[in-house]
Amino acid sequence: MLQHLADKNIALDLVRVTEAAALASAVNIGRGDKEAVDQDAVNAMRIAFQALHIRGKVVVGEGEKDNAPMLFTGEDVGFGDGPEMDVAVDPVDGTSCVAFGRTGGMTCAGLAPKGTMFNPGHSYYAQKIIVGPEAAKVIDLDAPVADNLKKVAYALGKPVSQLSVFVLDKPRHEGLAAEIRSAGARVLLRPEGDIAGALLATDPFSEVDMVMGIGGTPEAIVTACGIKGSGGQMLLRFAPKTQEERKKLEGEDGFNLKTIYSIDDLIKTDTCYFACTGVTDGDLVDGVRYRRGYAITTSLSTRGRTGTIRRIQAFHDREKLSKMSSIRY
Repeated sequence: MLQHLADKNIALDLVRVTEAAALASAVNIGRGDKEAVDQDAVNAMRIAFQALHIRGKVVVGEGEKDNAPMLFTGEDVGFGDGPEMDVAVDPVDGTSCVAFGRTGGMTCAGLAPKGTMFNPGHSYYAQKIIVGPEAAKVIDLDAPVADNLKKVAYALGKPVSQLSVFVLDKPRHEGLAAEIRSAGARVLLRPEGDIAGALLATDPFSEVDMVMGIGGTPEAIVTACGIKGSGGQMLLRFAPKTQEERKKLEGEDGFNLKTIYSIDDLIKTDTCYFACTGVTDGDLVDGVRYRRGYAITTSLSTRGRTGTIRRIQAFHDREKLSKMSSIRY
């Protein structure tokens, strides 16, 4: 019973970490400074983790791939007592969305017991397919796009013409988007938001049925913490963008680039936790809003063991918080 209560505390305390990062990052909305967006979120997240009763070690710190400010891989986080945990963070998923005042920016973090979180080494990009529980057993990363669409549509009990596929709006996906449309399905393009797309695909009340394309590998590990309890599936294969990335993966890390990983390879336990908080408005969560001295945040908390998903709205007194913390709210 005591462990059960401790698990609940970890799940909800993790929300405070992403809330702090979102509040700190939000002061930079629309100012055009991507580095400030990331740096303020990282600083706040690092401070907020100190109140979390875990002995955490960062396995995935997302900023390395684009030389952004980051919690570095191997960094110790947490109060220093409690369970040993692997930590995956994306201080801001959608940095440019925040910097330029566009929709889709949010802060994210995931936790799992020590030794249960996959370390992707020097992989920064990966090919992915993500679906909810109904289609978890029918997807195949090696199958043609049209075949996957037909199988997912059948599993969901709808025609392909009613299938909605989340795809990042990047030049590399022009061919993929054309194939999806040619097969008769809809393409939902978003400029950023690997993590939000995955959570929407595993949400039975969302319009997103699946995610396809190449996105961030670090984001995939954070995502896995968030969707593990849903019964959904993610298939992933490294897709290095440069020869340097390829050489490091095959050489230093010893990976076979043909290997396909499932969600159970990425997070080897159901005892995992995820939290995200909106910075700017998005499909998944609302952004930070300011009213009468308060900052209002909307967050999502998931717990793999129970499959529980909580949507949390919080009202933060900015004056009181500023007196209590070094974080700029």
